[in-house]
Amino acid sequence: GENGYFSSMFDFEETCYGKSEDGWYASKPYLSPEEYKKCIFHTQKKIGDTGMISNIIENHDEPRGVCHYISPEDRCPDSRKLLAGVYFLLKGIPFIYQGQEIGMENVEFQSISEVDDISTLDEYQVALDAGLTPDAALKAVNRVSRDNARTPMQWDDSAQAGFTDGESWIKVNPNYKEINAAQQLKDPNSIFHYYQKLISLRKEKDIIVYGEFEPLYREDEQIFAYTRKQDQEKLLTVCNFSDKNAEVEVPEEFKGAECLITNLGRKEFERKIVLNPYEAFVLYYKH
Repeated sequence: GENGYFSSMFDFEETCYGKSEDGWYASKPYLSPEEYKKCIFHTQKKIGDTGMISNIIENHDEPRGVCHYISPEDRCPDSRKLLAGVYFLLKGIPFIYQGQEIGMENVEFQSISEVDDISTLDEYQVALDAGLTPDAALKAVNRVSRDNARTPMQWDDSAQAGFTDGESWIKVNPNYKEINAAQQLKDPNSIFHYYQKLISLRKEKDIIVYGEFEPLYREDEQIFAYTRKQDQEKLLTVCNFSDKNAEVEVPEEFKGAECLITNLGRKEFERKIVLNPYEAFVLYYKH
């Protein structure tokens, strides 16, 4: 606000949702799409025109975003691109944490001795004190551990993921041969290139930075949609955050709109559209 102390604040509404005061072992393993949508809509309404909130899906103190917001069976390139678009086009300042742009995931620690983070060690003991077995306690803290975001950056498929010729302070995620920067740089349809397109759009369209935010289809558990509006410009983001087809009706005001980005390559946009699982698109219209 006019007399505020901060230029911006990070939005932790989604990262804190589902956390239990009893400890990590009692927290929700991941957010459902509906819970994530409610958190975002709540923050965007609360901020209003007060200032620019800083939007994240992960950082150095949180588990990887794709593992916090997407259930294990739903994790695929399409759903990861959808997640990127959902938060990146919100009103506010989008932050990208290292490895997020290639879809890096949580690491599965095989022993508590592999963990470096003091909070994880503390929460492991909390889980044991609550009666969990060592295996169950390790599984519980694995989901939330801050070390998930601190494993070495996965540059390529060489030893140690190309991060070092020596031994890193913490283990490299074993999936580095499938998820790494070198592989994604070669693939024009990769998550990395999708993030690049989102960044370019934000630089090209001031409406993405300054446009007013309005949620759509609040009660539809499959659809995550919102508009941004500024002067004579309008932006519509629509996502099917589920593994089933979903029907959506595009508002009449977006008739003849241009598609700025889509994760599944859709080219035709009628008033009523049947969206494929994890499909997302953004329409732009200027009077």
